[in-house]
Amino acid sequence: MSELHDSPYREATHAAVLGLAINLLLATVKLIAGLAGNSFALLSDAANSIGDVITSCVVLFAIRVAQKPADAEHPYGHTRIEAVAGSNVAVLIIVSAVWIGWEAIRRFSQPHPIPPMWTLWIAGGNVLVKELLYRYKIRIGRRTGSLAIIAGAWDHRSDAICSLAVLIGLATIRIGGPQYIWADEVASLVVVAAILWTAINLLRQSTHELMDAQADEEVVDDMRIVLLRVQGVLGVEKFRVRKSGLEYFADVHIQVAPNETVAAGHLIGHQAKEQLMEAFPVLRDVLVHLEPYLAEPSSSLMAQDATP
Repeated sequence: MSELHDSPYREATHAAVLGLAINLLLATVKLIAGLAGNSFALLSDAANSIGDVITSCVVLFAIRVAQKPADAEHPYGHTRIEAVAGSNVAVLIIVSAVWIGWEAIRRFSQPHPIPPMWTLWIAGGNVLVKELLYRYKIRIGRRTGSLAIIAGAWDHRSDAICSLAVLIGLATIRIGGPQYIWADEVASLVVVAAILWTAINLLRQSTHELMDAQADEEVVDDMRIVLLRVQGVLGVEKFRVRKSGLEYFADVHIQVAPNETVAAGHLIGHQAKEQLMEAFPVLRDVLVHLEPYLAEPSSSLMAQDATP
């Protein structure tokens, strides 16, 4: 794989490794604090961080597999493993969130001690760390186009909101006394809601990619401009671009002069592919098909143009 293609994977790997290390530390701290401080909200937040650890491990595995070159069995490469991993992790997170929610509801009727003051400091520190992680990962995810990294970034943002809810719940108990002990379970349910929202969104995005949805219109328009600058390309009839992991595959029908020879048209097609891939290193491959240019497009061709 070229250095241009390798760079997004390298950035995504660094972001995933950093997230894994920090989530592992936070999960350990919150788990110990939740058990020692009798806070189910902190335990729920710890379970959320454990889920993040699992997610980070899966993302690292997916990034590693995605970089494998194409082979006879996988002629398009292995880039789609990222979306497959994302959808499976999302289902796992949803199941765990439902279990945590059920436990929180069950604890409403059970008396338990008031969490100590130091549990508030742990929840507050987690808010700060998670927000900083979100800002770092969202920048890397947008630059590399990694669905998994972007999803991980928003997961950190939802974690920050979860920890804020835990902080508010614990503060309510400390200030209000034993009659507000239910605030711990309410904070747990807020955590569950945030986990479910993140997981469902990740599942939707992963499924969208697996179904070969058209890439963002802005990306397609930028690529179309590059194609129209290629000498000999008179028009772009069809242009399909699909995302696969950190990379894209494109299928394009370019229009050339009807009287061009096969050899000349073949050369134009190669130039179009080369210039497009040079301008957009995230493209894994481009399939170019030639069509005769018609000054007055037929209604059927116009209808095809309108189809994404």
